[in-house]
Amino acid sequence: MDSSTIAALNERHAGASAEEILRAGLGLDPDRTILACSLGIEDTVLLHMLVQETAKMGKKARGFVLDTGRLPEESYGVLEDCRQKYGGVLEVFFPDARGVEILLREKGPYSFYESIENRKECCRIRKVEPLKRALSGQSAWITGLRKEQAATRAETSLFELDETHGGILKINPLANWTEQMVYDYALAHNVPVNALHRKSYPSIGCEPCTRAVQPGEDLRAGRWWWENAAQK
Repeated sequence: MDSSTIAALNERHAGASAEEILRAGLGLDPDRTILACSLGIEDTVLLHMLVQETAKMGKKARGFVLDTGRLPEESYGVLEDCRQKYGGVLEVFFPDARGVEILLREKGPYSFYESIENRKECCRIRKVEPLKRALSGQSAWITGLRKEQAATRAETSLFELDETHGGILKINPLANWTEQMVYDYALAHNVPVNALHRKSYPSIGCEPCTRAVQPGEDLRAGRWWWENAAQK
């Protein structure tokens, strides 16, 4: 995959539906395309779409969840709801146990509150390293990124070249969707929804690193809420 191919994909699918975008991405290499599921509503909506589209192709949907060891109880609840509804299509990846043990022994369970460096270290151990394992050997991954989620996501494209993970394809079928479109789809298709969304959590991560969002705040203001927004 190269930049010219990515540009062509974006141009060709500029006005396409999310299902059409997902179908186009899957068609390139369905056996090595996987969904990253954070257990938030965007990703459960995509899981539903993925199950439908892969079934049409005679394939099985493939997705993964990063269980950092600090997820809120509500996220485990929606993981079970997805297992019941879609079967065992979500593989769970855990952080390296030795790395977590060393971190907790040397810095304690809340080191991420002390500095940006510590927070990034915790994320590296609990999320970044397992993500690399989850994407190893894949040619493309599907995410629930949307432009309106944050200023840093305003330039999100439908298809992107992911240099961080070896130049694989990154597919963002919901890039142009609004929050209302996501909820409307979930309601119409009886998609499992994380209970925290009903408690003013538009973005859900680890339990100690996520809080509810106040009226008028950015949709991701509740993530790493103790840090300056420009540093996230």
